[in-house]
Amino acid sequence: MSKGSVVILTALNLEYQTVRQKLASPQTHRHERGTRFEVGTVQGTSCRVALGLTSKGNHSAAVIAERAIQEFSPVAVLFVGVAGALWDSIRLGDVVMASHVYAYHGGTSEDDGLKARPRVWEAPHGISQLASHLARMNDWADSASSQEDAPQVRFGAVAAGEVVQNSKVSAEAKWIRQHYNDALAIEMEAAGVAQAGHLNGAPVAIIRGISDRADGTKNSTDDRNWQPQAAANAAAFAIRLVVELAAEQEEAAVRRDDRAPSADRPDRHVSNTAHNSTVGIMAGSVTGSSVHMTTAPLESSPTNLIVTLNGFRESLRRHRAEGALDEDTYREALSDLDSALRSAGGNTPDSSKQAIMALRRLRGLVVECPALMAELAPLVTTAGDRA
Repeated sequence: MSKGSVVILTALNLEYQTVRQKLASPQTHRHERGTRFEVGTVQGTSCRVALGLTSKGNHSAAVIAERAIQEFSPVAVLFVGVAGALWDSIRLGDVVMASHVYAYHGGTSEDDGLKARPRVWEAPHGISQLASHLARMNDWADSASSQEDAPQVRFGAVAAGEVVQNSKVSAEAKWIRQHYNDALAIEMEAAGVAQAGHLNGAPVAIIRGISDRADGTKNSTDDRNWQPQAAANAAAFAIRLVVELAAEQEEAAVRRDDRAPSADRPDRHVSNTAHNSTVGIMAGSVTGSSVHMTTAPLESSPTNLIVTLNGFRESLRRHRAEGALDEDTYREALSDLDSALRSAGGNTPDSSKQAIMALRRLRGLVVECPALMAELAPLVTTAGDRA
């Protein structure tokens, strides 16, 4: 699949069909383990989308998201569907985009009660900024509703668990509202998708249309009437976001091309004019005190990549010693690094692809360490050049 594609995942067939209707000429794409996706373009555009169905639950969603990321190397993963609102201020039919996701079932049971220990994933800054811009424009909805009745996009936390919430008075419902009172919506898949994106270095956006209030009215006639509309609203906003993401990727590619050195551009010339100074630089040739630099990239041979990867191991150790990486992240990073090293020695397309995937997982682990990210970026590019 070409670079610049976006993956959209849904949990229910209703949600899947709502997104599929917005794609032109979807074609079946089968993962080697049997998972089926459909790949098409957003109608009226060249923006490519891979659409997949995860079924209910965070565990299933995490597995399918992992497969989608490895299969398509997308610029982003969007999870799109319906959810229950936790507060009356959210209208049925409105769209909630997660600013962060709580895996709310994390906790510890003690003598004085259950204490919350959630995992939390924040939405990528760039996608959040773009979504906020689109929400302000307020021209994304398919329906011809009046301005007052048009669905609105709300930004806030989404709580993801492992049970269907359909009560305001149950012990668990009270516990959720007590410990996660900033959550706008509740559902069952966002935590799995967010974790898969985090480990693979893929940006994730959670977009949910509100079909019920998780208050005992789920599966009522009102809920059945609102589900299709809520799914359609979520899909409409997601598709608008996909198109804008693709446009941004194209603009970024053009800027990179403009900055790339021309084949007929003369070698750059650097003069050392300081008295008795020393210049340390990789260059094509040195004449007197002048350094002539060539613009040829480093050779992307397996040997060079393996040597550089081994050097990155020392960087990981240093950051762990300095406290920039915790022990769990350090161990996972070493595991992904070892996987990349094993694959880097191969000369087949599969081995190159496995090396790229391992490096992308590694990138997701060290995303909060700018120095490591800067060191890792050219390694991912080098591995990609060999694919």
